[in-house]
Amino acid sequence: MLWDYEQPVAIRFGNGRVREIKDVAADMGLTEGGLLVTSDHFVHDGTAARLVAESDGALTEVFADFSPNPDVTEVDAAAAIIRAKHLKFVVAMGGGSAMDLAKAAASIALTDDSIADYHGTGKPMPLGHLPLIAVPTTAGTGSEVTCVSVLTNRALGKKAPIVSDGFFPSVAIIDPELTYSVPPHVTASCGMDVLSQAIEGYWSKGHQPICDACAIHAAPLVFKYLPIAVADPTNAEARQKMCEASVIAGLAFTLPKTTSSHACSFPLTNIHGIPHGEACGLTLDWFARVNADAQHGRVQEFAQAIGFADVDAMADAIHDLKVKVGLRTGLKDLQLTDAQIDDLVRISRHPNLYNNPVEITDDMLRDMYEHLAATE
Repeated sequence: MLWDYEQPVAIRFGNGRVREIKDVAADMGLTEGGLLVTSDHFVHDGTAARLVAESDGALTEVFADFSPNPDVTEVDAAAAIIRAKHLKFVVAMGGGSAMDLAKAAASIALTDDSIADYHGTGKPMPLGHLPLIAVPTTAGTGSEVTCVSVLTNRALGKKAPIVSDGFFPSVAIIDPELTYSVPPHVTASCGMDVLSQAIEGYWSKGHQPICDACAIHAAPLVFKYLPIAVADPTNAEARQKMCEASVIAGLAFTLPKTTSSHACSFPLTNIHGIPHGEACGLTLDWFARVNADAQHGRVQEFAQAIGFADVDAMADAIHDLKVKVGLRTGLKDLQLTDAQIDDLVRISRHPNLYNNPVEITDDMLRDMYEHLAATE
């Protein structure tokens, strides 16, 4: 077996470490010209203004004019500010949307291009980029340690990831205290994304030993601590352990890439508005059973390594976890037509699907979606 491992992101983990943004920037020689990319929530609650004030002039601009599942036009708008103001680095503070936008803007700003030129076109991104400091506020995407930016082109009805080595942040600061205000349903959805990343990273065709070890570490933390974090949002141990699971799951899937559940999540989110992590989790137990005996028993070994008798027991536990934290287990409420199911099947043939260890046919996808369409 041949494999390579590289993780260029420096990781700082622990309560209160968001206050180190200024020091991290200074260590890189960045004392001015910083753009803070963050959500309206952190603008309105004063967090953005506080970080700017505490930066001693390092952060000079704030960009919050973007939507969940950020659009290519919003990336271009942020890049335009970087160019116009001659900014020197970017800090992304938020969930996956802030991270995705910041990664793409920090790269495309060094060109005269639109990010749309690279979105789903196969055209490779230029590798030049501004330094990026990533500060996640959800325990979910793992985006702070990945080279992936998932963007939407609403004009074309397209949501897809762009992968570029230039998207790796320079430093990730993971401060669990930032997740305390995340609402329960968002916590649940983000946590299911973590579980999907870990499991899919393990069974991906691109699996390799270091990422396998990360997956085996991260997955049990989600089963144990996600229900606690949802039920008691200020439980310090649960929040810290979910942040630990999130960053380590990010390491687990970055190189192997995600597979079937993530491929199916894109149309479920794009067409039907189901949050990304919830959409991933919706099909995760189904694909666990499909992949149960793949890779000469590796998937069964994974289930046993994280504490289950076999893959069927793990799939049952995934289903039960969704019920416990209030996530979807079916699509019956959408009253899907045959034509809508056909669309889901067609759009699920995303490149990630071909990382799955078992070949997934259209008939298999249709069986799955018809089952989900009849399930509460």
